[in-house]
Amino acid sequence: MSEIPAKATESEDPSDGARAETASVLACDAGHTLADGEGEVPAGDALWQSSPPGSIYDYIRVASFSIGPDGLVDQWSLRAEQIFGIRADRAVGMDPIDAFVDPDRRERGQRKMAEILDGREWTGVVPFRIPASPDAGDGARGEQGLAEVYVMPTRTQEGEKAAVCIVVDVRTLRSIETDLAASQAIFGQSPFGFLLIDPELRVRRANERFASIFGGTPDDHRGKGVHDYLPRPEAERVSAVLRRVLETGDSITDMHVTGFVPGSEERRHWSVNLYRVHSGSGRPIGIAWLGTDITARRAAAREAAAARRNLALLNEAGARIGNSLDLETTARELLDVVVPGFCDLATVDLYQGLLAGDETPPGLADGSAELRRVAFSSAVSDGPLTGSGTDVAVGAVHHFPFNSPHADALRTARPASIPGEEGGLVQSTLAIPMVAHDTVVGLAQFSRTKGSEPFGDRDRDLAVELAARAAVCIDNARLYRREHERALMLQRSLLPPGDPVASGLDIACRYLPGSVASGRPSEVGGDWFDVIELPGHRTALVVGDVMGRGLRAAVAMGELRTAVRTLALLDLEPAEVLSALDEIARGLGTPGGVQQATRAARRPREADLSEVYLATCVYAVYDSVTRRCTFANAGHLPPVLVEPGEPALMLDVPPGMPLGVGGEPFEEVEVELPEGALLALYTDGLVESRDHPLDEGLQAFVGALTDPTSPLEDVCDHVLNTLDTHHGEDDIALLMARVQGLPADSVGDWTLPREPRSVGRAREYARGQLLSWDLEPLVDTTELLVSELVTNALRYGEGEIRLRLLLDRTLVCEVWDSGLVQPRRRRARDTDEGGRGLQLVGLLSAAWGSRRTPRGKTVWFELPLPDGGSGLADPAEALLSLF
Repeated sequence: MSEIPAKATESEDPSDGARAETASVLACDAGHTLADGEGEVPAGDALWQSSPPGSIYDYIRVASFSIGPDGLVDQWSLRAEQIFGIRADRAVGMDPIDAFVDPDRRERGQRKMAEILDGREWTGVVPFRIPASPDAGDGARGEQGLAEVYVMPTRTQEGEKAAVCIVVDVRTLRSIETDLAASQAIFGQSPFGFLLIDPELRVRRANERFASIFGGTPDDHRGKGVHDYLPRPEAERVSAVLRRVLETGDSITDMHVTGFVPGSEERRHWSVNLYRVHSGSGRPIGIAWLGTDITARRAAAREAAAARRNLALLNEAGARIGNSLDLETTARELLDVVVPGFCDLATVDLYQGLLAGDETPPGLADGSAELRRVAFSSAVSDGPLTGSGTDVAVGAVHHFPFNSPHADALRTARPASIPGEEGGLVQSTLAIPMVAHDTVVGLAQFSRTKGSEPFGDRDRDLAVELAARAAVCIDNARLYRREHERALMLQRSLLPPGDPVASGLDIACRYLPGSVASGRPSEVGGDWFDVIELPGHRTALVVGDVMGRGLRAAVAMGELRTAVRTLALLDLEPAEVLSALDEIARGLGTPGGVQQATRAARRPREADLSEVYLATCVYAVYDSVTRRCTFANAGHLPPVLVEPGEPALMLDVPPGMPLGVGGEPFEEVEVELPEGALLALYTDGLVESRDHPLDEGLQAFVGALTDPTSPLEDVCDHVLNTLDTHHGEDDIALLMARVQGLPADSVGDWTLPREPRSVGRAREYARGQLLSWDLEPLVDTTELLVSELVTNALRYGEGEIRLRLLLDRTLVCEVWDSGLVQPRRRRARDTDEGGRGLQLVGLLSAAWGSRRTPRGKTVWFELPLPDGGSGLADPAEALLSLF
């Protein structure tokens, strides 16, 4: 048996034995086998390599043994030991038919063995079983298998017939067949690009899909590297990843690779999976590259990301734009949304007429009306960028030329795309007209710098939507500003003009609408105050607050203030004034006025809260002669009094019900005010806000009034600076008065008996008092009018008569009696002998009137002082004018 070694090889590696047995096969096929990346190996060097080459025998299970002339095993290879699991010392001498064939097939096996020993070759598939171990018990059966056997007859040295058997494990062959089919599917049928890359990072094999993308046949790509397919930076990156996979064995999944395919300028994207490939013995022999074209998926992902970005931008715009009712703030909110998320540079221009408060924005047909730049934002630089249009500073007024695309966008209300200027930083600009309710209110410009993604149709649609949302908010702010300014104008027109002046009082006041107090637009409220001069050098102080805000509250406040002044001129008591105001307030929300409201109050009905007008008010009447002040309160905060040398305190004035509620009387409280005392009336906006409760605000207000001797203007400023007056939640009204009573030498007071000679005595008293006051020019007129009033008191009044002269900024004369009948002025006929006294009083005095008192009535007249700038009427001329 010269073809087969006499003994099994002594190599410890079974694969070495196989290689020794198949050296000639290796020598022929080495050029077609991957061996450590060495490429083709000459046949003569196949057995002299420093590292064992790869071989097909690493993958299939092949063994050999020989059968002697007696039909028993006489040679047993190490490969046979691997396949059958029987050592050579046991296998030699065994009958292969009895050892490996099942009993029911042994007879046929014996016939085949006889034929083989008779010199016939035989090839076939033979089921076999591995004999049980000698240590196994009776009945034990070995492992079953299937082998393809090739039997070749031979002769021994003595010339006897023998045989050599080559055995292949069929199960391993079928596994290799399956793997080859899968490999063929990858290389010939797979829709994915597949590469087998050797350790030198060269393509060893490419499949049909890869070749169809990059051109040529699969064999054309053999030996190429990644630099032949990818741009240099990308190729360097991919090469580094390939080396890492080859060195570490760590797989890479979904690595994104970017490049170009031959004949196309379109940038392509691939998702690549990499893993290291090993030989049957576990030795690394290369890298498998599996790539998928994801260009369309990336484009779809970009579209989806852009859609999500646009949706998020719209959501952000809805949340951030329009939070303020200020035009400029709304424009800045738009730019805060779009820069830098949508563009790099943005501006907003609004029509100047709109900002000036015109009824209708002056959108001229040619689009060249004046605009003011109200907002600018840049993510690149704070300075202007060449190519973004005319450089206009924020706040500057400008206009666009008639032929410019900006004017065309304003004229047609359609967006315009404006390319950037050569050499500038701006790539392109979108000029978007801001349209609200079919009216163009301004122009928004969005610019992207060079290097950014250019604007597309989707970007233009998004810009139009963002500009439209901002335009609606700006138009709402414009309408609100107009209403707010009108309401504020109405409210201010109803407040006392300038600094009020009162007899015996030093007055200072402050009024802060909510918009002024907060620094942002808000609705005006219904707060008001008033200082009303009453006869007899008395003064009415009024502070009120209509519940609610806006134009409705301002109008209601105006009506109530007018009613207060009218009722005050009737010289009613404070409680009577508030009772009449309560009736008027209930009639404000009812068609038909007070009468209808009174009737409606008598029958049950469901209240319409939207038509209910409620207000709080405190009404005080101060007499400068007696320094006594009478208070009545309708649900308002209590007045604060600061006496000299004493801490401030809140007066205990019964609050009563608010005006408009009805059904409850109002109480009066009379307080004597010391000289130099400080009296403060205010509204709740001064002492109450969301952050500061009412009690805390009242205590802070009382604590702020520490120095009543300071100038009143300074006291007002100190109070406003000390308290939280910048919350802007409500209007603030503050009225402060320092008591300065009429000096005793400025008052003349006499009591006259009820007799005719009291008329002459009254003239004497008046003359003497005026001369002592150095008012000689008023003596004649005063004597004449005093005699008329005293005569009327004697003729039509009751009880004793009281004459009082008061000197302050004017001269006031009062005649008191106990009669309740009020004098009534009438025009006397030419034939009447009397009835001209009150006419004479009206002609010669600056003012006159009568009022009820707790004990009767008082008739009075007022004369200007000689240096007051008002000329005195000539008594003679006045007498002649009566006839």
